[in-house]
Amino acid sequence: MTAITSEIERFNRLSATWWDRHGPMRPLHVVNGLRLGHVVDQIAEHWAKPAVDALSGVRILDVGCGGGLMSEPLARQGAQVVGVDASPGNVAAARLHAQAQGVAVDYRLGEPAQVLAPGERFDVVLALEVVEHVSDVPAFVHTVAQAVAPGGLLIASTIDRTWKSFVFAIVGAEYVLRVLPRGTHQWSRFVRPTELADAVARAGLQQQDLRGMRYLPLWHRASWCQDTRVNYIATYAHPSA
Repeated sequence: MTAITSEIERFNRLSATWWDRHGPMRPLHVVNGLRLGHVVDQIAEHWAKPAVDALSGVRILDVGCGGGLMSEPLARQGAQVVGVDASPGNVAAARLHAQAQGVAVDYRLGEPAQVLAPGERFDVVLALEVVEHVSDVPAFVHTVAQAVAPGGLLIASTIDRTWKSFVFAIVGAEYVLRVLPRGTHQWSRFVRPTELADAVARAGLQQQDLRGMRYLPLWHRASWCQDTRVNYIATYAHPSA
């Protein structure tokens, strides 16, 4: 089990705020718009499909789906989405919102190893802002990589473990500007891009793309950049069978 009990409890307490665009999850709503476009572009490029229908029929696993901020829009664009989260509060919030919006998402409570059927595989596996919340990164990566079908993609985003991420992602975001609840992140759990790439490589996948993300909390704006020392997102490909 790679989920951390204290993390599950914290997300349970925040679960009712997932879809409040001006509440504690506001930064995720801002970032989500940027990441959604990137995920679609990565899928379209990988399978040489037009972006307008890149998700049609694509089977996607969203690990650490939270309240469904990524799962829902992916499903709206035609993907077959399975959302997995270890927090009962998160899954309940995700299911309730999807039902109210008439969006079909298969939400499952638990960790991937617990809730996925043996041999269940996906064209795309997402691990967005979840790697920094698990107790054993290599074990977690191995598990999610096993769910990637041959020729498929793993897309992961997390926070680099640097002095800059401590200043901006913890001191600035949680204590000074308070755009995130205090205790959202533990600096020691942040993951270097090389550490993540090594863990993914051991699972048999190859890195295809790596880019940094800049978030401006005062203006609540996000954009891509070359600097990966705070937030970054990476795409890994599973060799074809």
